[in-house]
Amino acid sequence: MGLGALFITAVGLSMDACAVAICKGLSVRAVKPKHMLITGLWFGGFQALMPLIGYLLGINFADLIERFDHWIAFILLAFIGANMIRESFSCADCEEHNDRFDAKTMFPLAIATSIDALAVGVSFAFLKVDIVPAVVFIGTITFALSALGVKLGNVFGARYKSKAELAGGIILILMGTKILLEHLGVIG
Repeated sequence: MGLGALFITAVGLSMDACAVAICKGLSVRAVKPKHMLITGLWFGGFQALMPLIGYLLGINFADLIERFDHWIAFILLAFIGANMIRESFSCADCEEHNDRFDAKTMFPLAIATSIDALAVGVSFAFLKVDIVPAVVFIGTITFALSALGVKLGNVFGARYKSKAELAGGIILILMGTKILLEHLGVIG
């Protein structure tokens, strides 16, 4: 996986976290740098950790299913992307307006927004991606977009939450399709 594809994947994965960060920005009267830093660290940290866990799980099974790995990567990314697109059209507007940034609040949000990254990590194992730079890159991109999301949510409101999820879902589906087409020899 090249740097461009990794960047696109990282942006796609970070869209759930960015959407939740926008909601966190909505919840506070005045965003402080610490709000942006806390959100970026929680979401970026978990977006880096989950693909690493998925990768470690995946490499244990890669030899068993190597003939089907491109299909598995496609199905996982398409499913995750489709779910993000579906969520972008849901009527729930930032269900929770909790203005706390403590561990009790941020931990479940970080887990919820990074579950898809676990599945992508499994895909990375099948694709033999160099995992350390990949997870650092994903975590860094998610950190930046989540921190920015808090500020954007505070300034612009909920208008961009669904657009962020929709864009992330489309990106992941396109990445899965690209992986499948490359392995089938349709594109070089």
